Amino acid sequence: MEIASVIKYEGDNKTFIWKHPKEDFNRNSQLIVHETQEAIFFMNGQALDTFGPGKYTLDSENLPVIGKVINLATKGESPFHCEVYFINKTVQMSIKWGTGINPISYIDPEYHVPFSIGASGEMNLKISDDNGGKKLLLKLVGTTNGISWNNSETGDSSNFTQSLEDSFRPLILNSVKTHLAPSIKNNNINLLEIDEHLSDLSKTLRDAILPGFEEYGLTIPQFYLNNIVLPENDTNFKKVRDLYAVSLQKRTIKAEADIVAARRETELEKETTETELLKREAERKIINAQTEAQMAKIEGFAEAEVMAAKGYNQKDIIEADVKKAFAEGIGNMGSGSSGGGSTISDIAGLGIGIQAAGYMANQTKDIFSSGNAQPNNNEKNKQCSKCGKTIPASTKFCPECGSPVISEDEIICPVCKKNTKKGKFCSECGSSLTIKCPKCGEEYLAGTKFCNNCGTKLGGE
Repeated sequence: MEIASVIKYEGDNKTFIWKHPKEDFNRNSQLIVHETQEAIFFMNGQALDTFGPGKYTLDSENLPVIGKVINLATKGESPFHCEVYFINKTVQMSIKWGTGINPISYIDPEYHVPFSIGASGEMNLKISDDNGGKKLLLKLVGTTNGISWNNSETGDSSNFTQSLEDSFRPLILNSVKTHLAPSIKNNNINLLEIDEHLSDLSKTLRDAILPGFEEYGLTIPQFYLNNIVLPENDTNFKKVRDLYAVSLQKRTIKAEADIVAARRETELEKETTETELLKREAERKIINAQTEAQMAKIEGFAEAEVMAAKGYNQKDIIEADVKKAFAEGIGNMGSGSSGGGSTISDIAGLGIGIQAAGYMANQTKDIFSSGNAQPNNNEKNKQCSKCGKTIPASTKFCPECGSPVISEDEIICPVCKKNTKKGKFCSECGSSLTIKCPKCGEEYLAGTKFCNNCGTKLGGE
C-alpha cells in the first residue's frame, strides 16, 4: 500500500466531514489544514487530537501520544497507522427543505373548514464552533467515509453511506407539522395574507428545529419559510376564498365610509373654529365698548370730585366763561379801525354782548337742569336697557351703570357694536343691519326678537 507523506483535503465544499482515504503515513509527514477546516486524528479507534488551520509536521513534538505509540510499536521506525477526518467549517447556503407529499392538516379558525396545506423553504447550515465537528463525527458519521447534506450531489456519494438530509428529514417534518398550523392560528393570520408573515413564521420554525440539530453539533444560522402551498382545487378552500372576498369588499366599503366621515369631521371642525373666532371678536368689541363707557363714567366722576374738592363745579366754569365773554364784549365797545369809536357802534357792540350773555345763560340753565329733580317735560325719557333707570333720550351713557343708550332713530350694530342710524347698513363699519325671518323671509332690523308676520323667534337681543 502506498504510504502518504502529505495529508490534506481540497474536495467538494458541500461535504461536512471527509475521511482521508489513506491510513498509513510516514513519520514527519505534512498535515495541511485550510482556514475553513479542522482535522481530527484517530488512532486505534480513539480521537487523539484536533488541529486548526495551519501546516503541521507529524512528529513526537506535535503528537506526543502518537510518538510514544510509534516508539513502542515500531521502535522508532516508520510508517505508522492512523485515521484523519477533515471537518468543513463553512456555512452551507440555500439547503432546501419541504413537506413534499406529507401535507399539514389545517382547520380555518374563522370558518371552521378543514383542508390540507404544504410548506417549503431553505436554510443555512454549518458545524458549530463549540467542538461541533467532533460531536457530529462521533454521533452520526462513525466509521463511514464522511457525510454531506445530500450525498448524491457530491463526488464522494458512493463512499458516503448516509446523508444529513435523510437523517434530519423526520425532525424537520415533525417540527413544521407541530408548530406551523398553531402559529398561524395563534397570530390570527389569514392564509390568503400569509406572505406578509413569512418572516415571523420562519423564526418560530427555526426555534423549534434548532435544538435537534445542536444535539449533533450543527447550527442553523438562518431558516426561511418561503412558500405555503394552498389547496387551490379543494372545494372547502374555494369556499373560504369566496367568503374572504366578500369580507374584503365589506372592509373596503367601510374604509371608504370612514374616509368620508373623517373629511366631514375636519370640515365641521374648520367651520366651528371660524365661527368661534367671529364670536370671540364680537365679544371682544362688546367688552371694549363697555370698558370705554365705564372709563368715561369713572373719569367724569373723578373730575367732579376734583372740582368739589376745590369748591366749584362745571356750572361755575361755564358761568365764568359767560362773564368773560360778556366783559370782552363791553371792552370792545367804541373800538374802531381808526382808533376811535362812535356811539352807534358802542351800542351795537353792547347789544351783541348782551345777546351772547343771554344765550350762554340759557345754555347753562339747560345743561344743569338735568341734575335737578324735575326733568324737562318737553324731552322724551327712556329706560336703560340694562339697569332700567329712567334717563333723557339725548343721554348717550346711563349714569347708573354706564351702558350705552340709543335714541329711537338709532340701533346698535351687531358687528361693531356702535350706535348707528336705522337703515340697511351700519354707518360705522358698513355691515348689514337687516335680518330675515327663517320661516317666511320677512326682513327686519337687527335686534328684532320676533317676526310680526309669523311670530317666529329671530334671535334678537
